[in-house]
Amino acid sequence: MSSELTGAEILVKCLAEEGVEHVFGYPGGAVLYIYDAIFNQDKFQHVLVRHEQAAIHAADAYSRSSSKVGVAIVTSGPGVTNAVTGLATAYMDSIPMVVISGQVPSAVIGQDAFQECDTVGITRPCVKHNFLVKDVRDLAETVKKAFFIATTGRPGPVLVDIPKDISMHKTTYHYPKEVEMRSYKPVDKGHAGQIRKAVQLLLQAERPMIYTGGGVILAHAAPELNQLVDILGYPCTNTLMGLGAYRASDEKFVGMPGMHGTYEANMAMQHCDVLIAIGARFDDRVIGNPKHFASHPRKIIHIDIDPSSISKRVKVDIPIVGNVKDVLQEMLSQLNSVETRPDQKALAAWWKQINEWRGRECLKYSVSDDVIKPQSVVEKVWEVTHGDAFVTSDVGQHQMWAAQYYRFDKPRRWINSGGLGTMGVGLPYAMGVQMANPGATVACITGEASIQMCIQELATCKQYHLTPKIILLNNRFLGMVRQWQQIDYGSRYSESYMDSLPDFTKLVEAYGHVGMKIENPADVDGAVREAFGMKDRLVFMNFITDQTENVWPMVKAGKGLTEMLLGSEDL
Repeated sequence: MSSELTGAEILVKCLAEEGVEHVFGYPGGAVLYIYDAIFNQDKFQHVLVRHEQAAIHAADAYSRSSSKVGVAIVTSGPGVTNAVTGLATAYMDSIPMVVISGQVPSAVIGQDAFQECDTVGITRPCVKHNFLVKDVRDLAETVKKAFFIATTGRPGPVLVDIPKDISMHKTTYHYPKEVEMRSYKPVDKGHAGQIRKAVQLLLQAERPMIYTGGGVILAHAAPELNQLVDILGYPCTNTLMGLGAYRASDEKFVGMPGMHGTYEANMAMQHCDVLIAIGARFDDRVIGNPKHFASHPRKIIHIDIDPSSISKRVKVDIPIVGNVKDVLQEMLSQLNSVETRPDQKALAAWWKQINEWRGRECLKYSVSDDVIKPQSVVEKVWEVTHGDAFVTSDVGQHQMWAAQYYRFDKPRRWINSGGLGTMGVGLPYAMGVQMANPGATVACITGEASIQMCIQELATCKQYHLTPKIILLNNRFLGMVRQWQQIDYGSRYSESYMDSLPDFTKLVEAYGHVGMKIENPADVDGAVREAFGMKDRLVFMNFITDQTENVWPMVKAGKGLTEMLLGSEDL
């Protein structure tokens, strides 16, 4: 008979069995047995953050930037409630992650014990699934289920809540090789007949459009997508979450669609006759007003792993439920087995129209010798990093400029909060990315408001020798809020001005890193090159940028895709 292990020891062994290499966390009373077991193992490294929210964000980015599952550990009560923002962020973007939370001892659950909260109840709306472990004998199987649920079907975060006594109790250890769950059987293969119909419709299209989202990246299906676009020769657009799935350097890429998408992408989305949506969900920030979107008749093919996402906002003609990679492989196989090819004359006319829209140069901006333009900083970062960096961003104007002007050719290089739009993620995201991709170039593009939400993680970077380059586009405003206030609220800038900012250079140096302040446009090139040349240091570049700059194009809330403002002259 094998010797018995405590629940804490079992948990640590389970994580090792899953190949976990890094765990982000913050200790507390309810997880001390677990931390004691972590102390006695050498299979994975624990990364001590300075706030639980950062632990979840870092684990999230660890997953987004690799094929690994991010793992985090938090304690009960405030440890869990601090983690909720990170869980909701990952849930909205369908990121596979396993979070372990401590809970008060089983005997006092429900008695308002010290640092108690209803973890299962609080997190239920913002996780794919959660568990409360009530018997140590169930722990190993529960962890196996957590990893299985997180990574299959439409991915998402799974939380395992472990009462303190369960982590102390002993039982024999057995980690199952696989789990069977009667209530959870995700579909992988798409319906062959539906795929055949989709291929026929695609080949008959005269004004086709390929619209792809984060599902392509989550399914590791970028190679298949690139093949599909190249074989067909059709225009392709990637959503904010899908950037890099199809290479931005190719002529067939027409830019990002939606609220701050390109003129050509939005016009092509609206005026196509056949639209194939791959791992995208017709989000409100992408198609604008659904009634306006439906005003132009078109045939729609929709491929998604999640059946509930299909025809949720837009009625589709050919639904295909399945794993994007599997479906695209079948689609390519069918394309290669038929002799029919797209109507080249019609396609040439369609490209002529798209290139006319492109001629509007919607991303052109005015340059200045007096004030730094934020767009130019992003373009310079792209140039200096040869378009090959991992770029994390916070949320706001700087996020949109990063998406518009850093041209991503590879998937999993653009790490940002899409669905929830969470400020403060940029720095912990950079930590997670660097842990998952040691030696890679990591750039964090942020704003002076966002960076202060998790700025304490500069201490974590120092402790673990993490060296991202932080690009602060500092306009002394909550930039996106200010932009909306200018456009929709009569320029009444209510609480959007930042008039008590710290001296970022001194603050960063106090944490042991390198700080720079750049105010002159002529100094941008040299500063960026110098910073990225310091491979072994975290460098914080504080660019003092134009306060009046807005993100264009812009589709106002409630408006249709083609009702774009292209600049201040349209106000």
